[in-house]
Amino acid sequence: MAVVWDQLEQYQPIVMKMLANSIEKGRVAHAYLFEGQRGTGKKEVSLLFAKSLFCLNRFRYKPCDECRNCRRIGSRNHPDVHWIEPDGQSIKKGQIEALQEEFSKTGVESNQKLYIIEHADKMTTNAANSLLKFLEEPRPRTTAILLTEQYHRMLTTIISRCQVLSFQPLPPIVLANYLKEQQIPHHLALLAAHVTNNREEAFELSRDDWFAEARKIVLQLYETLNKNEFQALFIIHEKWMPHFQEKQQIDIGLELLLYVYKDIMYLQLGELENVIYRDRIDDLQQWALTCPQKRIIENMSAILQAKARLNTNMNVQLLMEQLILNLKGGKTFV
Repeated sequence: MAVVWDQLEQYQPIVMKMLANSIEKGRVAHAYLFEGQRGTGKKEVSLLFAKSLFCLNRFRYKPCDECRNCRRIGSRNHPDVHWIEPDGQSIKKGQIEALQEEFSKTGVESNQKLYIIEHADKMTTNAANSLLKFLEEPRPRTTAILLTEQYHRMLTTIISRCQVLSFQPLPPIVLANYLKEQQIPHHLALLAAHVTNNREEAFELSRDDWFAEARKIVLQLYETLNKNEFQALFIIHEKWMPHFQEKQQIDIGLELLLYVYKDIMYLQLGELENVIYRDRIDDLQQWALTCPQKRIIENMSAILQAKARLNTNMNVQLLMEQLILNLKGGKTFV
């Protein structure tokens, strides 16, 4: 499904408004730098922006997405729109020189040209210097869009010659709504949207059976913690350890457990709208009645400390066993 301008306005309202104004007022900059985390829509925005500039039936600032130019840009085969990606681990000087050679020619089908450089921070020093010369003497009706997740690695001289647009992390509710539009069940969409604000990662995670099972194990672990710490240790040995095998997976598991305590806290504070495990609201309300707020804060601290210790050489099984004892006793790591 093609991403449309209205969708991106929800994800990145400031960026989209600035681009819309520049198109409508005919003040398109000669170079833009889109910077922000992966999954925040930089590539989608650059694609739509390119369509808007070349669209044959544009309505104000929005491309029609149906004309010949829009379709060809969407499939990356418009002769006047060029994409540069890393060749292996970096973008080489030869790639930039080939781009300059191409842009010395008149547009094949239009009187304008546009190039998009993905992972612009991966340009070699020679490539960056070649691009700098290109940016210092921009050709008429030529537009550059540089994309980066590592803004701090870009040459300051290149940054200074671009209009920098910063892409913000996606709010969980916006991301959850996107996932629900992709037919992801509500309870998984909301949880995945809090685990990561990367749209692609959230989508893949929410479709993974591993994630659904992880959620189930975490809730089962909390239920047994309220009854018997030995049962909780049994869950750790028999279910948690076989399922959460890599450190990244364990970190996600601890994050899911942390959200249970956060939900209980939200219910005690009367903030139902912030609850993530909404399909378990009845259970959460029961737990909220029996769990003192001080204990919740201590247990959340214990989980956060366990997450921090994942990066040490501590044995993971011992880490989890210690966490269970701390959660049951309301203590934190020493």
